[in-house]
Amino acid sequence: MFGYTVPLYQRMSARNLDDYQRYYCETCHQLRSRFGLVSTAAVNYDMTFNTIVLNSVRNGDDSFPGTPKSVGCVLKRNGTDDEVFGKMAAYTILLTKWELYDDKCDKPSVKTRFIDLVLAKAIAKAESEYPEYDRIVGEGFERLRGLEQKGCTDAKRMGRMFGEALTAPLSDIAGESDSPALRSLYTNLTTAVYVMDAIDDLEDDYRDDTYNPFLKGCARFINRDDYMKKNLYEVSSLVSSVVKDLQDSYRQVRERMHFMQEVTDNIIFLGVPESAKNAVAGRSAAKLSVKNALDLRKERTSTY
Repeated sequence: MFGYTVPLYQRMSARNLDDYQRYYCETCHQLRSRFGLVSTAAVNYDMTFNTIVLNSVRNGDDSFPGTPKSVGCVLKRNGTDDEVFGKMAAYTILLTKWELYDDKCDKPSVKTRFIDLVLAKAIAKAESEYPEYDRIVGEGFERLRGLEQKGCTDAKRMGRMFGEALTAPLSDIAGESDSPALRSLYTNLTTAVYVMDAIDDLEDDYRDDTYNPFLKGCARFINRDDYMKKNLYEVSSLVSSVVKDLQDSYRQVRERMHFMQEVTDNIIFLGVPESAKNAVAGRSAAKLSVKNALDLRKERTSTY
């Protein structure tokens, strides 16, 4: 499992940890049952968090059972037929499709082509079931690429634009529970993830000659350590800003949640700041792109 919107497990109670595990496992089961076993490689912390919030504000099904850990636990059937889980599974696959497309545009690789091939059936099914989601996500990536082509160096602006472009599918999933506060939360979450991912990828993007707003504004890049030493104040201030925006928007949504608040509190006020600290310090092991799932197999668990 990969992403940045992850709990700080050592500060979770046993009950909260079990609850988070339920949603993590259900996200995986929904992907497998609807889009095949290989699609479970797309499971990520960020989408699991969104599913928890959406299900809670909708007061949806929170009674589904947990899944005991075992070698074959991924093969167990899904525990709920609530539509929010199915739609989020499709949305996750479509995001993966466009992430792969973006990767291919930046730097084609054997790994990206392989993942695109093995996910082709799942992607085709998600496209046919939710063509409007597919169109919106594709347009969001194209807008992001447009800013890249203009040489934008404002990572926060790029993250916000991308987040705003992707709110419509999540708003549709929320249905009558949608609100400006919820859309703000989606936008700020995407912004924080985009900024942290760009910081994480400084060395890789420089080596691969792929776009990174921090590198675009850098006159001379030697290595990540040198860059962070020279720009620590600016980068840390930016990260603090996007995390604060996320926490502020979450507070407004929290008031309308019916359950799981202790879990999401941990994620937003402990887990995300820890992810941000690790990204700045160069200790982060989670990447945004699904292509890293094959390299980060040991990270794809929901507990330490």
